[in-house]
This record gives sequence, structure tokens and C-alpha cells, in this order.
Amino acid sequence: MNAETQRSLRRKEFITSSLRSLRLCVPSFWGRLAGHVWLVLAVACLAASGCARDSERTVTVYSSVDETFGREVLAKYKSRTGVRVDVIFDSEAGKTTGLIQRIRLERDRPRADVFWSSELFGTILLAREGLLAPYDPPAASDIPPRYRDAEHRWTAFGLRGRVLAFDPARIQVQEVPTTWQSVAEPGAAAKLAFANPLFGTTRGHVAAMFALWGPERATAWLKELRANGARMVDGNSTAVRELAQGHVALAATDTDDVRVANRKGARLEMAYPDLGDGGTLLIPNSVAVLAGAPNPRAARALVDYLVSAEVEERLARSDSGNVPVRGPLREKLGLALPPESKVPYEAVADAMDEAVAAVREILVR
Repeated sequence: MNAETQRSLRRKEFITSSLRSLRLCVPSFWGRLAGHVWLVLAVACLAASGCARDSERTVTVYSSVDETFGREVLAKYKSRTGVRVDVIFDSEAGKTTGLIQRIRLERDRPRADVFWSSELFGTILLAREGLLAPYDPPAASDIPPRYRDAEHRWTAFGLRGRVLAFDPARIQVQEVPTTWQSVAEPGAAAKLAFANPLFGTTRGHVAAMFALWGPERATAWLKELRANGARMVDGNSTAVRELAQGHVALAATDTDDVRVANRKGARLEMAYPDLGDGGTLLIPNSVAVLAGAPNPRAARALVDYLVSAEVEERLARSDSGNVPVRGPLREKLGLALPPESKVPYEAVADAMDEAVAAVREILVR
């Protein structure tokens, strides 16, 4: 018999004993009625306390982070706390977008408690739609303001960079474009694989172009990319695989995809093209408590863990190689922040709808 069953039996014995005593003291009809009322209230209280325990011991997560890394982090949390963590991951091809649509469809009856995304832009859109609950995690107090929502609806951490991966055996370093604008030119585009910009970090990357360059210039870039023979594939890891297998010489992707490929035997290098304001786009993880979460206390506890310096260090040391947003942690690990575009994340979210519409018209028709 486990401890929980023993506690339950003791509570039932207490209720029965108390009711018996009450009936002996007040044998009248009103006494018996009072006893029955007391019993109902006691059982209701018992049921409520049971629900409270369930809400603290179970949490459901929707996550678009790479499953290998996500499961490692969540398994560590479960082993430390004993909390049951149910997690649903998005597919590679539909990164983030599928889960965002699911959260929207479930808005009247949420089934998940926490949204842990591999990017930030969709999280910002969910916050604007009222689908995220305000929560200011104490563990995030040392995270810079750029990576924290002013209304405490989300927190960001663990950066990945948008890069051009290349095979030095197939292309000379001096031939690799140094700006994202030049990636669409004939000499580069014909050698390029990139993920479908309707999904994941590539979607945010194109939206950042619309935000920073303006719609006219960004639309022209998409048309040039198509006209010059760039190859669109299902996801970032697929783009890197095309590169590693020698089908292309360049891949627009994220830093973690290149690191994972190299751990598996590839010999790829990375360049950080300038988006137009001095650096490339760095995209953080983001996490939030969902509005109407079935288990809000468990959700907040998990968010505290995910935004902690401990988890950010774990991600930095993993094959994913996420760069911490915390400056002191980067110093501790000997990591430098790559040259970063300063385009505001909120501006990227503002440009998302227009960017997606242009991608549908130009690349996915």
C-alpha cells in the first residue's frame, strides 16, 4: 500500500469517526441532518484537496523545441520534482505553427498548461490574442529586458542564430555571401537550400526582413530567390542534410542544426550574414503559461525551471549549443554573442502576416 493510499484511508476513517461521534451526541432528526451535511462538506473538501494535489503533480506541455533536447530537460525536471510531465512536440516540417493553431482551437477549453517554443514570434502573437496568462517568474529576474515581455506573458532565453551553413569542400569561404540580401543573387541562390518560410524560424527570419527592409524590398528578395533557383525543403534539418549529402553548397538554417550535423560526422562551417543593421537574427526559445491552464500552479513551477540559469546552461552545453541571454553565464562558459540584428521582436511579429502572405504568393503557389 503506497503512502497516498494510506493517507486517503486515514482521512476516510477520520470522517467516519467524526460523523459517528456527532450522531451519538445529537440523536435527533436535526442532528442527523447536520451530520449528513457535515459529511458532504468533508467529502467535498477531500475531493478539492485531491484536485489541488493533482494540479501540483501533473503538467502538460506543448513544445516545438527539438525533441531530443526538450525531453532531456523535462526528464531532469521530472526526476527532481516527481511531477508528471506530459509533452506533445510539433513536427519538424510544421515547427511551432501547428501547436499555435492547436492552442487557438482549444482557447475555450485549454488542454495544455505550458507552451515552450523554439522561437518567440508566434508566442508574441498568442500573447496579443489573450491566450497567455501573465506570470513573472522569479528565476528570470536576471534576464535582460529585451527577452522579457513588459506584461509578463512570456519569457525568452537560449539563443540560436540564423546562419548560412556551407561545405568548405564545395565552396570557398570568400564565395559565401556576407549579407542576407546577397543570398538571393544568382551565384548564391542556385546553390542554396532553405526551409519553407511558412513555418518555424525561417518564417520569423523572413518576417524580420519585412520588418527591417520594408515590404517592397523584402518581396523583391523573395521573387529573386525563386527566380534564381533556390531549393525550398521541409525544414532546417532537411536543408542541412541536403548540404551534408552534397546536393547543395549552402543552407539557410539555425546554428543548432549545423552543430547536430557535425556531431554526426558532417564537416560543415557557418557564416553569420548581416541582415542589414550589423548582425544576423538571433532567435530565442520562449515559454509561457497558457491562459486557462488546467494546472496553473504546476505550470508556473515548470516555467520557473525552464527560464532558470541552470536550464540555459544545460542548453548551452548540449549539442544544441544555445547561446545564453545572460551575460555573466556567457562569460562563465566562454561564449560570445554573435553579431546580432537589433530588429525588435515585436516588429517582427507585426510583419508576420504580410510576410506569410507574400511567401504563399511567391514561393508556395
